Amino acid sequence: MSEKEVLSVIRGQEDATAKGDARANVDAMDPDVVVFDLPPPLAYRGEQARDIEGINAWFATWRNGVTVHMADPQLMIDGDLAVAFGLSRMTGIKTDGTKVDSWSRRTIVLRRIAGSWKIIHEHASFPMAMDGSGRAVTDLLP
Repeated sequence: MSEKEVLSVIRGQEDATAKGDARANVDAMDPDVVVFDLPPPLAYRGEQARDIEGINAWFATWRNGVTVHMADPQLMIDGDLAVAFGLSRMTGIKTDGTKVDSWSRRTIVLRRIAGSWKIIHEHASFPMAMDGSGRAVTDLLP
């Protein structure tokens, strides 16, 4: 049962993102969540990670929404702690017409609190080109 519950939280947050529903997106997170996301800064903590206005501003940069989907997440569950990791695909069209179709690495840590699973940590990253450019490599395919 726990696997289904954990996946339900992850898929629910993905659905909220696809619908542009910032409230449902942050409802999946614990109030003390720590997020290492793709854009700066290095870490978002608590209410900074759960910033509905900021998430809505990001949603507004997309035409007809954006999808983020973790393909084939690997799950490890031990008691009230769960870890999901895998590759995540982001697709959409920015308001300036730029098409986005990129894969990144993603890890989500959840804890069961009072019977409900909540995201307590999320980490998304792109590999770096090791050529001295400091450039993120966003065009890799699984």
